[in-house]
Amino acid sequence: MADRTAPNCHLRLEWVYGYRGHQCRNNLYYTAAKEIVYFVAGVGVVYNTREHKQKFYLGHNDDIISLALHPERVLVATGQVGKEPYICVWDSYTVQTVSILKDVHTHGVACLAFDLEGQCLVSVGLDSKNTICVWDWRRGKVLAAAPGHTDRIFDISWDLYQPSKLVSCGVKHIKFWSLCGNALTPKRGVFGKTGDLQTILCLACAKDEVTYSGALNGDIYVWKGINLLRTVQGAHGSGIFSMNVCEEGFATGGRDGCVRLWDLNFKPITVIDLRETDQGYKGLSVRSVCWRGDHILVGTQDSEIFEVVVHDRTKPFLIMQGHCEGELWALAVHPTKPLAMTGSDDRSVRIWSLIDHALIARCNMEEPIRCAAVSTDGIHLALGMKDGSFTVLRVRDMTEVVHIKDRKEAIHELKYSPDGGHLAVGSNDNSVDIYGVVQRYKKVGECIGSNSFITHMDWSTDSKYLQTNDGSGRRLFYRMPSGKEVTNREELKLVQWASWTCVLGPEVNGIWPKYSDINDINSVDANFNNQVLVTADDYGIVKLLRYPCIKKGAKFKKYLGHSAHITNVRWSSDYQWVITIGGADHSVFQWKFVPERKAKEAVHIAPQESLADSNSEESDSDQSDVPEMDSEIEQETQLTYRRQVYKEDLPQLKEQCKEKHRATAMKKRERAPGSGVKLHFIHGYRGYDCRSNLFYTQTGEIVYHVAAIGVVYNRQQNTQRFYMGHDDDILCLAIHPLKDFVATGQVGRDSCIHIWDTETLKPMSVLRGFHQLGVCALDFSADGKRLASVGLDDNHTIVLWDWRKGEKLSAMRGSKDKIFVVKINPYLPDKLITAGVKHMKFWHKAGGGLIGRKGNMGKTETMMCAVYGWSEEMVFSGTCTGDICIWRDMFLMKTVKAHDGPVFSVHALEKGFVTGGKDGIVALWDDTFERCLKTYAIKRSVLAPGSKAEMNISPNNPSIRAISLGHGHILVGTKNGEILEVDKSGPITLLVQGHMEGEVWGLATHPHLPLCATVSDDKTLRIWDLSPSHCMLAVRKLRKGGRCCCFSPDGKALAVGLNDGSFLIVNADTLEDLVSFHHRKDIISDIRFSPGTGKYLAVASGDTFVDIYNVMSSKRVGVCKGCLNYITHLDWDKRGKHISLYTDQPQTKNVEKIDWSTWTCVLGASVEGIWPLISEVTEVTAACLSNNRKVLATGDDLGYVKLFRYPVKGKYAKFKRYVAHSTHVTNVRWTHDDSLLVTVGGGDTCLMIWAHEPEGHREFKQCDSEESDIESEDDGGYDSDVTRENEITYTIKALSTNMRPMTGVKPHLQMKEPSVDERPPVSRALPQPEKLQTNNVGKKKRPIEDLVLELVFGYRGNDCRNNVHYLNEGADIIYHTASVGIVLNLTTSCQSFYVEHSDDILCLTINQHPKFPNVVATGQVATSPSIHVWDAMTKQTLSVLRCFHAGGVCSVSFSATGKLLLSVGLDPEHTVTIWKWQEGAKVASRIGHTQRIFVAEFRPDSDTHFVSVGIKHVRFWTLAGRALLSKKGVLSTIEDARMQTMLSVAFGANNLTFTGTISGDVCVWKEHVLVRIVAKAHTGPVFTMYTTLRDGLIVTGGKERPSKEGGALKLWDQELKRCRAFRLETGQVIDCVRSVCRGKGKILVGTRNAEIIEVGEKNAACNILVNGHMDGPIWGLGTHPSRDVFLSAAEDGTVRLWDIPEKKMLNKVNLGHPARTISYSPEGDMVAIGMKNGEFIILLVASLKIWGKKRDRRSPIQDIRFSPHSRYLAVGSTESAVDFYDLTLGPQLNRISCCRDIPSFVMQMDFSADSTYIQISTGSYKRLVYEVPSGKQVTEQSHIDRITWATWTSVLGDEVVGIWSRNTDKADVTCACVSHSGLNMVTGDDFGMVKLFDFPCPEKFAKHKRFLGHSAHLTNVRFTNGDRYVVSAGGDDRSVFVWRCVHAHH
Repeated sequence: MADRTAPNCHLRLEWVYGYRGHQCRNNLYYTAAKEIVYFVAGVGVVYNTREHKQKFYLGHNDDIISLALHPERVLVATGQVGKEPYICVWDSYTVQTVSILKDVHTHGVACLAFDLEGQCLVSVGLDSKNTICVWDWRRGKVLAAAPGHTDRIFDISWDLYQPSKLVSCGVKHIKFWSLCGNALTPKRGVFGKTGDLQTILCLACAKDEVTYSGALNGDIYVWKGINLLRTVQGAHGSGIFSMNVCEEGFATGGRDGCVRLWDLNFKPITVIDLRETDQGYKGLSVRSVCWRGDHILVGTQDSEIFEVVVHDRTKPFLIMQGHCEGELWALAVHPTKPLAMTGSDDRSVRIWSLIDHALIARCNMEEPIRCAAVSTDGIHLALGMKDGSFTVLRVRDMTEVVHIKDRKEAIHELKYSPDGGHLAVGSNDNSVDIYGVVQRYKKVGECIGSNSFITHMDWSTDSKYLQTNDGSGRRLFYRMPSGKEVTNREELKLVQWASWTCVLGPEVNGIWPKYSDINDINSVDANFNNQVLVTADDYGIVKLLRYPCIKKGAKFKKYLGHSAHITNVRWSSDYQWVITIGGADHSVFQWKFVPERKAKEAVHIAPQESLADSNSEESDSDQSDVPEMDSEIEQETQLTYRRQVYKEDLPQLKEQCKEKHRATAMKKRERAPGSGVKLHFIHGYRGYDCRSNLFYTQTGEIVYHVAAIGVVYNRQQNTQRFYMGHDDDILCLAIHPLKDFVATGQVGRDSCIHIWDTETLKPMSVLRGFHQLGVCALDFSADGKRLASVGLDDNHTIVLWDWRKGEKLSAMRGSKDKIFVVKINPYLPDKLITAGVKHMKFWHKAGGGLIGRKGNMGKTETMMCAVYGWSEEMVFSGTCTGDICIWRDMFLMKTVKAHDGPVFSVHALEKGFVTGGKDGIVALWDDTFERCLKTYAIKRSVLAPGSKAEMNISPNNPSIRAISLGHGHILVGTKNGEILEVDKSGPITLLVQGHMEGEVWGLATHPHLPLCATVSDDKTLRIWDLSPSHCMLAVRKLRKGGRCCCFSPDGKALAVGLNDGSFLIVNADTLEDLVSFHHRKDIISDIRFSPGTGKYLAVASGDTFVDIYNVMSSKRVGVCKGCLNYITHLDWDKRGKHISLYTDQPQTKNVEKIDWSTWTCVLGASVEGIWPLISEVTEVTAACLSNNRKVLATGDDLGYVKLFRYPVKGKYAKFKRYVAHSTHVTNVRWTHDDSLLVTVGGGDTCLMIWAHEPEGHREFKQCDSEESDIESEDDGGYDSDVTRENEITYTIKALSTNMRPMTGVKPHLQMKEPSVDERPPVSRALPQPEKLQTNNVGKKKRPIEDLVLELVFGYRGNDCRNNVHYLNEGADIIYHTASVGIVLNLTTSCQSFYVEHSDDILCLTINQHPKFPNVVATGQVATSPSIHVWDAMTKQTLSVLRCFHAGGVCSVSFSATGKLLLSVGLDPEHTVTIWKWQEGAKVASRIGHTQRIFVAEFRPDSDTHFVSVGIKHVRFWTLAGRALLSKKGVLSTIEDARMQTMLSVAFGANNLTFTGTISGDVCVWKEHVLVRIVAKAHTGPVFTMYTTLRDGLIVTGGKERPSKEGGALKLWDQELKRCRAFRLETGQVIDCVRSVCRGKGKILVGTRNAEIIEVGEKNAACNILVNGHMDGPIWGLGTHPSRDVFLSAAEDGTVRLWDIPEKKMLNKVNLGHPARTISYSPEGDMVAIGMKNGEFIILLVASLKIWGKKRDRRSPIQDIRFSPHSRYLAVGSTESAVDFYDLTLGPQLNRISCCRDIPSFVMQMDFSADSTYIQISTGSYKRLVYEVPSGKQVTEQSHIDRITWATWTSVLGDEVVGIWSRNTDKADVTCACVSHSGLNMVTGDDFGMVKLFDFPCPEKFAKHKRFLGHSAHLTNVRFTNGDRYVVSAGGDDRSVFVWRCVHAHH
């Protein structure tokens, strides 16, 4: 029988020939030790040229494609390809991993670069977005990530002279990035006119913001900032692939085969043309250069590495060679010498010396080579070609002997016969030809048995037979040399084969895994001497197996290194080496063979590590000699913790169901009951599938878990306290070394780990977001800072946490097999072990990953437990066979037999160990496991007297699952759910017990004693005492498991229904049988005595019948039929006459009137409200009505216990709900006096006792209950402002569409009609007149170069809140409008702006911590918005936080220390996120609420507590580690309180919180419970509240009519008891305050009407600081003809006069109707205003009196204009008409004429300079010209061309086609204005951009400058007189921007 273990010998990688030059660049460097680092295939190579030695880094599992060298030149980062590629940072000296960076990129890592300090690493992915990621590589943490570009990125580099700046380049782009916070912000390089836009291949940064880059055409582009400065033409003949910077200057290498050196200013130094040197050749292409001192390294496309010494640059040394591009298939070894021959698709054949590790000969052939063979005497080398020919060469001088072509298809295999007489040539033509060597290779035979291509061949030793394998998996034999097929297998029995390279045949069956297809092993070679076989496959794995290996799935050792497929493998002639060749990576690997005898010494050579457990790992296939698995373990490995429905999914399911059931939900619903329950005691301990989950705490209490509860049990008082933070089964528990904190892990889709305090039962930290399905093992480190956890996902992921911070430090896939235990090394917290099914692994942390190696244990055993010993390398593990394995490092030293059956628990003591096993024995050992000091058997006989239950330790010697020592005792947990305490002297005390494995369904409470009975699938019936002694009174074994039980009314008898259809009645005291029956086949599902005397017994069974028995006579007296389904519950009525059944099919008839004695059914009219909204996914399994008939308790499949008010009529009643059981609650019962509620759980096998707290008990505990599913619809009123704010959808600028309903073809898409008289080139006509009359003719005209934002009139108050703050002790205020943050100095009225936001700002807050003065955070609208944190004084951005709040950020708040920032999103989930804003790191994030959250604020004294308020929502949040825990506000404490929409929040001392509501009340909360309501604090909604930090006073602002005693602004004391109201003298009917802030003696108020007012606290005086239009759009703008004032007219019905030099509003007129347009007369003495209702008004400027008004139209007036000589007034309207009025006829304003035939509405109008023409731009993108005043249209183009216009505001016309940009398909240019000088034009568009053009601009897509700041939709833009300013008016932002014009110098 062959040995089935893996061979003991192994391979060690000794040399790699080649270098990866294809598809990679910049991957060759000198290290600090002057070694060369590069990569080949999946191996990092460090090559020492002086000693000619190589070291290898084997941490990757696929091709490496990128490499970066750390600035200190010792560490190397490499990136690989693959589905989940990772980056390794490793030490080039030790070739060990330092850090692993994973989980971000997909497809591959294309580029890498370290920054100057070497702290950060940047990587670029190969995914479709070419993601760029910046890492803190030591911690394995992502600092920032951003999509890089739509096309490939070729190079990336840090700017070495400016911190946090990077440059990336690639296909047709170069980008300059800045890193701020967690945001990477790019700016594209502007190629401009200096160079062509083209692909940039490489780059290097220099000082002064200069960047040099190499382009595809061979030029070098020099950048300054983001602009192209100059180009160095023709630096190389074609693409520049590599650029390297060093102290002396720059080196570049290109496709032209040249290397050029440049000095630091990029002046050329020298050129080295490698094509011209001795080793050079045509087509040499440089892929990588590295210049260090006087040496230059050059890597080429064809896998060579040259080293050039600068002063002798004509003679480069060729230091490494390899095959070039194309597959490498041919491999042969010389029969006597240490030589290997390879041939490749690059048409070269090469001979390598295995001793010198060098290429010694090379010859180029005509055709690609596919196979090779050397004749037996070593003289001839035969090569098979791809075209079907073969060539024979002489080995010594590579001259051709013969070239023969007999076949069309490729030759895949050829071999010389052992006697040297024949050559067999196998081709893809399915045949083998035999040639005679001596007859000059004449064809002598042909084998044609195969019907597929030939893959492998071997000769017999006597050269008489040949065996072949072909592509169809057949193995054939032929007689030689004739080639006749051998069909009789008998004659082959004695054949000896000269070599074995076939993959088929009995001798090599074992190379195939058990279930695989045939073709993935490419090559095999047997070493007959050492009886080993080496194989090479498609996955890049080299395996070593025993030869022969007959059984499939043999054990092996495996080695990684090659990337994809290995095409061939051969032993060298003396069996010293194995040579393997890679197909795609065309590299040659040489492995040293280390035979068995040396293996002993080899232990001391540190095995080379690798991530994929490669280095000679034992194989994964199941070993046949592993002992059978213990049944218990078998059971446990098969447990699945998957749930149909996870609790996490409930909110979503609820939402979906709510939609369906809207109608019913609106009806009045039953209130929740007044009384509640509180968990009191639990019988049970989870031992059947968990281990080591039982400990003593600091105070000597006992902590363990059962179901979803962490239990702290005090054994002196026999009481329990509970940690109820989990919502599903807890699977594991670990205790902190100080024994005060405990970590518990649970089941769940995204399962979490809670670390909680055993004293306070409060969570310290919650870790989530990493493990799927569940957490099965936990361990704290010895210093208590770290926690290791293992998940239940398929890979059993291991995570190492810094648990206080909630940060994941490292993670890695653990193992495919289940892991039972994880332990952190107590001496070195970076090391850990995991043990589980068939494995033991030793791990150490490397950056964000873990590196694991399997323990070497000969045969793989399943490990159940493990512990570290007295030194860091000693580990002791318990196996499933009862042995203890003793390990040193990862080597098994010895094993000790400890138990019969598995060892489930082992613990280390100060001196020695304690173990527990399935055999029920606890053993104490000395510290080396040499002697067993003492054993304790867990037996009934040794139970201490007075222990709780003499009757029960169910079987003797129960399986021991947990052991803990302390306080002089040994604590033991058993599989049967008992906890025992063993005294050192021997007696055992039973502390806790419960049912064993199996579901518990049966539950009955005694009719008049505090007892209950349970019956379970574990085949026991148990009686429990519910009085304070809390113990099990009796237990009895049953033949079968049971599902139901019931006490008789007198409590003497107990009926039990069993699962086989029988039932029995036993004596309730002794549990002895009274009587039993067996009438049914199916399970008995419920059993009930009739009330009163208990004369009858009803027995319901699963086969749809109910049998009635007479108890006295023991006869069956009746059967109820008529059910169609399984019967689950039954109840008797009071008189014992009727029975109610509940089946799985609901049906009720006239049963309402019957008075039932008990109610345990879950269907029926009186309980319809108990079924939840999501009854599709959950069943209510049990119900029980209290004996006072007031409260109904139910249990359901999700583990909830709920209380309802009985009767529960009407659907979806309100309830109180409690989580404790894990999955389903199978039964609930009240005790006889309703003082306790007893519940049993199915899967968790535990019995829970709840104390009933009747109504009137007000002091509800923390974890009382959650409110019901649907909040009441009535939320305290309606308010238009709140509704608007809730329903507003914020426009994202980039997606905005046109504001006006335009039709037609856009100007830049219209075809130009050729004009009739194209003028001759020399014009004899008069010169063309000016397009535009210019007013400042006298001066030299100067164009405008730039616009600078000077003033903004406006404030966003109508839909934002809490956005006005004081800065600098009240000297400045800060607020925002549009996308601009504004700081206003109150003394000078000067404004300064923060303009970095790309879209509207929605929220603003300031940091009140003194360490961060003037730090502001603002959040904006966007699809993926960002929060900017900036300095209000310098306007410098401190951090940018890119977030996932799709839609926008609606609230921001700083924490007490100022270091954390809280943000809330507008996304559908209304996510709440906490950031460390300085690092840009996201700390935690959680779904906030289904509806809008308005505000979330940190408590002013806390960094961990905050409150969020919103639509019918208030939540109190705690940050625990990285998790956010929240509690809903509890209202039930105050009568008739209901959840209203909450709008604002403020804080008081002692954990008080105040929330302002929509109805004007303020709610006062203590922790999360409502304690008081301040009724009608305002008459309307309370929009804003502000807590003053220095004195605790609170300011509130709301909506209220000003009156004597009340106002919209109030100042309150700290408790919100007394207040003082202020009146805002704004003249509004209703004041609506949206923002308040309190400074020294002043209150700052922002109103809905866009005013900011300062109110004095003493004198209540109001000072308006900022004015703005309250509703937009602002359509009309009119600039004064001679002064720097202008008018604006808006939708809010006001016209306002603004003064630019004074920076303020001078006046406003209320018109009573929305205004649309406004214009000054040429003298500036009159103003005309056009209204939305079709009316227009003319005012006199001096007196603001109305001079005249008229309404001739019914629709809005769009533009209104005075003619230049002030005689006519033109009025353009939406009715497609322009009316003319003659002003000289007086104020009655009769229309004198109008322009007809206008195709669409009028947009803009301009008069000609002589007042005789008017041009009109219309909504159909047509511009028309009419005569004034006749109204006749002018159509002749030549005529129009000669008109000089007085003004130009049209966006249409050939002169201005250039203002229309390419991306205006949905949006338009809305307004324009040409400067008075006639040289420039400004435009406004729907994207909110102001653009500056030259005028005229008739060429399409003219060049321009753009200015951002406005929101979407600009409505109007004008130059002021003298072109000093540009004024722009906003549509969406209701703001007016004033820009100063910067004129060009002369």
